[in-house]
Amino acid sequence: MVTWRSAKDPEVARVSASGYVRALIRGAVFAIFAFVCLGGLLMVRLVERPIWSQGRPWTRHFPRLVCRFALLVTGIRYRRRGTPMDRPGAVVANHMSWIDIFALCAGIDVYFVAKSEVADWPVISWFSRAAGTIHVSRRRTGALDQGRLLQDRLSAGHRLMFFPEGTSTDGSLVLPFKSTLFAPFLTNEIIEGLWIQPVTLIYHAPEGEDWRHYCWWGDMDLAAHLLRVFSAPRRGSVEVIFHPPLRVADHPDRKALAHACEEVVRRGMSR
Repeated sequence: MVTWRSAKDPEVARVSASGYVRALIRGAVFAIFAFVCLGGLLMVRLVERPIWSQGRPWTRHFPRLVCRFALLVTGIRYRRRGTPMDRPGAVVANHMSWIDIFALCAGIDVYFVAKSEVADWPVISWFSRAAGTIHVSRRRTGALDQGRLLQDRLSAGHRLMFFPEGTSTDGSLVLPFKSTLFAPFLTNEIIEGLWIQPVTLIYHAPEGEDWRHYCWWGDMDLAAHLLRVFSAPRRGSVEVIFHPPLRVADHPDRKALAHACEEVVRRGMSR
């Protein structure tokens, strides 16, 4: 996987003693809430799965609850513009941080398409699998099977979510969208009923912090970034702009579809 790097990393301020306490309290509150929700989700899923199989009429709402609480605990105000679509298909957005997942899932019910490595991460993998995340490999081998898996989930009425840039940035630009994951949407059997909604994410750092405060990219240490976010004394915000959905059948191929989504997201950033 290619990792994007900026010319200059943000200056990181030292965390005070009160900051460590703040981070510990916030982290503990979120962890307890998340594990309680995970337990509830698994119990409900035991009843839900035999009846609806891949359908999730009840548990699909759990991630939204967890994500809204996560933003509240971390002190990030959630601002939504536009209307999340209620059609089958996918949501695509620019990628800047691990926080993107919470920001997007707080506003719309989606199933994330994540890199296969996430399935092996401690703790995170539990939540990922329970939430119905689809894990795909970046390698060419197995691409056909992965495409069929995505088609099956789309046929089941699932609304997917992925980051076409393929890596995260510092929010100063939108990288060209990779078209690979758009291919399953153009299958003849399902193309007519599918839509893709481009979404632009914009972070506003807390007063006095580097403008890239919430962004996590390159080789930045995840633990250090978590500490920085959870310890911040002031609140920042994330702006989530839901653009009008694009009809998949109106685009001749995956490259045209990826480019159209990219242009909409980029215009959202320029605004």
